[in-house]
Amino acid sequence: MDFKQLQSYIAVVKYKSFTVAAEKLGISQPTISTHIRSLEEEFNSRLVLRTSKSFEITPRGWEMYECARNILKLRDDMVNRWNGKESRVIQLGVSTIPSAYILPEILPEFGKLYDNVYFAVTQSDSQGIIEAVHKGTYDVGLVGMRTEDELLEFKCFYQDRMVLIAPVNERYLEMKSREGLSIQELLQEPMILREEGSGSRKSANRFFEKMGISENELHVAARMNDQEAIKNLVAGGLGVSIVSEKAVKDYLSARRLLKFELPCETAGRKFYIIYQKDYILKPCVKEFIDYLLNFYDQGGKNV
Repeated sequence: MDFKQLQSYIAVVKYKSFTVAAEKLGISQPTISTHIRSLEEEFNSRLVLRTSKSFEITPRGWEMYECARNILKLRDDMVNRWNGKESRVIQLGVSTIPSAYILPEILPEFGKLYDNVYFAVTQSDSQGIIEAVHKGTYDVGLVGMRTEDELLEFKCFYQDRMVLIAPVNERYLEMKSREGLSIQELLQEPMILREEGSGSRKSANRFFEKMGISENELHVAARMNDQEAIKNLVAGGLGVSIVSEKAVKDYLSARRLLKFELPCETAGRKFYIIYQKDYILKPCVKEFIDYLLNFYDQGGKNV
């Protein structure tokens, strides 16, 4: 049994004529007859009773007709999903910083070029997004860390750096103006950290490791899973934090936070677009990946 045989049989039942069915499908009448005979032989049942004066569908023939219609509908629905409007929906998983600070830059510009592509966006921490892309939950993910997952492709699309942020008050303004200020002195301040699983936390941990500092030596004032909450708590004077510079440009421009540079060799971080290596990507997903990889290389945006 194949789709062509089922199409022939449905046409025969619909038009109650082998000749008309052949004309509608654009094939020969002998081909129609061969298709019907093959179905009857495969299922060992008469489907059509035809004489020179009558045309009748058997009970098993009506059962076959309903099954054939359902099978072809499932096939057509699947084709429409992948080649129709639904194929233009990108299931996108994003970690915190890409969700809040990168997507608002990218999606409006991408939409100007591809106005028939839509996004279903889900936010989680980087580790959660990586695991979901691995399982096939999302077509593509944007994360702030990479793992050794051999199933996934990690491509860097944005180079960022970690900075230490502090409240704007006389104490930190004096520290900011002091020449030769040691980063170790700043790390003695009350510290607000991101939750485990986030790319920012992993980058901060890498910084602490390179500086030879264990978390037990820090005065941890709070642990938060929300980047905006961390910015507000630091601005409110609770302590300092190490975050992506991308995430605090707005507060720095508004002079609501002070920024202290970290040693260059420890401050770098990258954001990655990830997808399954052996997965057949939809055309719109390929377009989005290519667009994103080029976006921050144009016009000095990656600064």
